[in-house]
Amino acid sequence: MSSTDALIKLAESRRTIYQLGKNPVVPDSKVEDLVRAAILNVPSSFNTQSTRLVLLLNKDHDRLWDITIETFEGLVKSGTVPEDVWKERTLPKLQGMKAATGTVLFYEDPAHIKPFSEKFAIYKDHFAPWAEHSNAMHQYFLWTGLESLGFGANLQHYNPLIDAAVAKEWDLPTEWRLISQLVFGSPEGAPGEKTQKPVEERLKIFGSK
Repeated sequence: MSSTDALIKLAESRRTIYQLGKNPVVPDSKVEDLVRAAILNVPSSFNTQSTRLVLLLNKDHDRLWDITIETFEGLVKSGTVPEDVWKERTLPKLQGMKAATGTVLFYEDPAHIKPFSEKFAIYKDHFAPWAEHSNAMHQYFLWTGLESLGFGANLQHYNPLIDAAVAKEWDLPTEWRLISQLVFGSPEGAPGEKTQKPVEERLKIFGSK
């Protein structure tokens, strides 16, 4: 199989899987190497390198989802989240996240975007969205890479509800902006059915010979 075929196969295999477990897939060091590779090799506009990654494994992963559960318990107590929604939907979902092996937190560091906005004033309104484009590439790189290692994964967005508590727990800079959480573990279930809109409506090709 060519490298291109292998890349396409991984892209096809990378799916959202919610049924995750803690069964051994690869040593933690393999995941650590993958996250370092993302930081070193995923591009960013103007080479701003503003994406920050936090890898939480094992007990630290569990603690993240305990914090999320505690946050929602406060929202239920205040009446912000209905108790029936909490018990029937949200709590089981969060417990499913905790059942996994690890989580990658994706952040953006505004301090590394601001100087470029000032230096290249003509593009000042674009650096923040460009940074998020790079952040998304880190997400896709790691999601696909985790698939290649044999993990299942799903992408979550419990920010900004958990931002302050997470920053305090792991002594992270409070100015970092949390973008998403990639949960991964041993795949214990299959992805759901995926429907595709017609390719002809989503792709245009010109100049092909």
